[in-house]
Amino acid sequence: MKPLTILGLDIDKLAGGRNGHYVIDAAMRDHPRTQRAFRWVEWILAAEVVVGLSAIVIALVFEVRGTPVGFAVWFRGIVVLFMTLTLFFFAWRAKGGYYWGYQRLRLFSQIFPVITLIVATIPGLYPYWMVVEQIIFAALMIGIADFLTSDHMRDAYPSPKRLQDRGQ
Repeated sequence: MKPLTILGLDIDKLAGGRNGHYVIDAAMRDHPRTQRAFRWVEWILAAEVVVGLSAIVIALVFEVRGTPVGFAVWFRGIVVLFMTLTLFFFAWRAKGGYYWGYQRLRLFSQIFPVITLIVATIPGLYPYWMVVEQIIFAALMIGIADFLTSDHMRDAYPSPKRLQDRGQ
């Protein structure tokens, strides 16, 4: 996979910093276990989009029927949906072998569930149905993190610093 350039901007360098063009070995990228992990990640992300769209549809139905859901519900629903779509971009670059995409996807799949569950426990911030939606969202994200932190995936995506320290 070649570097992504849009309007003259090197997106991989912009998103990945000094290691933006570091790509893992083709053998590890094309390994059946790596490909299988990304198929699962893509399916889970698709489920996340369905959950996010469902939250927005439910909020819309409540609003149309005269029950205001509040700014926090709209804000969370829209922001989380856009964040999930961003994770698809990270997954696409990671599947292409870009370490930065893998690293970002792994990081966010570990952080988002924690933040989501903490925010879900704030009394009165969200209606019950959205708290349930947040728990489902967090569980799905934990599934993504589980695939990405497997021994095989960590071996497939060694950090450039770790390789440099080993002298490779």
